[in-house]
Amino acid sequence: MWYREVIGQKRCPIVDTWWQTETGGIMITPLPGIVATKPGSATVAFPGVSADILDSEAESVNAGFLALTKPWPGMLRGIWRDEERFKQNYWSKWENIYFPGDGAKRDSDGYYWILGRVDDVLNVAGHRIGTMEVESALVDHRDVAEAAVVGRADELKGQAIAAFVLLKEGIEPTDQLKDALKKHVSEKIGAIARPDDILFAADLPKTRSGKIMRRLLRDIAEGRALGDTTTLADPAVVARLKNEYEEKE
Repeated sequence: MWYREVIGQKRCPIVDTWWQTETGGIMITPLPGIVATKPGSATVAFPGVSADILDSEAESVNAGFLALTKPWPGMLRGIWRDEERFKQNYWSKWENIYFPGDGAKRDSDGYYWILGRVDDVLNVAGHRIGTMEVESALVDHRDVAEAAVVGRADELKGQAIAAFVLLKEGIEPTDQLKDALKKHVSEKIGAIARPDDILFAADLPKTRSGKIMRRLLRDIAEGRALGDTTTLADPAVVARLKNEYEEKE
């Protein structure tokens, strides 16, 4: 809303889209001036695109797996010299239905809300929570500069929420602030999304292009041996986080 009002002078609509390199173009998007937007939602499928949200049995649901149920002009035809990988990654979940690997939910207006990669959608006591939702709630707090959220195994809830938080310059990390952040998430999303663990960090493991490596954060949160770190801009970040997390435990 700030970007639309300040940068766009209330004249330029924000077009929040969903697509993949593999789809060859935008698949879910509002059409400016035609489709009413909602901040955070990619709204509805582009004309001619057949999208749905399915469960594991390919039944249409309001919260589950994003799916493209019919062919489209820009679709990927295969992976160079690895046809089996192509089939396994995109066509093995259901018969003749493309699975992009994302979780999503649909509201009462039929608008799509993309929750992120399925391995980034947490199942907390039977509730599906997108890590992006929790991260957005954390960053909404005035003291937080950046946040990354992952799930760790939990005997009671199935998955517990672990958050790695970078504070703004000059803000001191305290136990009181941890409690305040947990309360803030509960108020923004609901008690079920309250983080179980919050670790204040000086930096997050990122690739050279700036993408957060949540896979490594999951390794840290679950106490596993760290996976490949060769693509990181600064591999030392992971070692520091691992030590800090273990000390917290």
